[in-house]
Amino acid sequence: MSYAGDLTPQEAWAKLEDGAILVDVRTEGEWAHIGIPDIRSAGGTRNDPLFIQWNLAGGIPNAQFVEQLKQQAPGDQGTELVFLCRSGARSVAAAIAATEAGFTSYNVLEGFEGEPDRHGGRTVNGWKNRGLPTNPGKH
Repeated sequence: MSYAGDLTPQEAWAKLEDGAILVDVRTEGEWAHIGIPDIRSAGGTRNDPLFIQWNLAGGIPNAQFVEQLKQQAPGDQGTELVFLCRSGARSVAAAIAATEAGFTSYNVLEGFEGEPDRHGGRTVNGWKNRGLPTNPGKH
């Protein structure tokens, strides 16, 4: 594995309680319309996740992702980063890129919304469906 590992949403929450930083790599549209994780009650080092898009509008890769991460994340290489996307795919790529840049990086399995059910609704699992705190959206 080319990053520190995969975490269930509950394990990710425990990491945040221990001081890890959550990095939400979804798009601005997802943050605004689907909601965002609310990590204030985790009591970690930050009250809000870092919001850095892995892909820009139209699915275009964010060529500045690593640079933006370096600007926003603490320089302390001991800080663990926990990456979250919609379903756990983009966050794997982000965790790999962050690891290559020298960060200790984890991926949140299931993502924010989780897998689609048989009707296409995202009701099966994921951060939201596991009952972890959320906010309506980031505009």
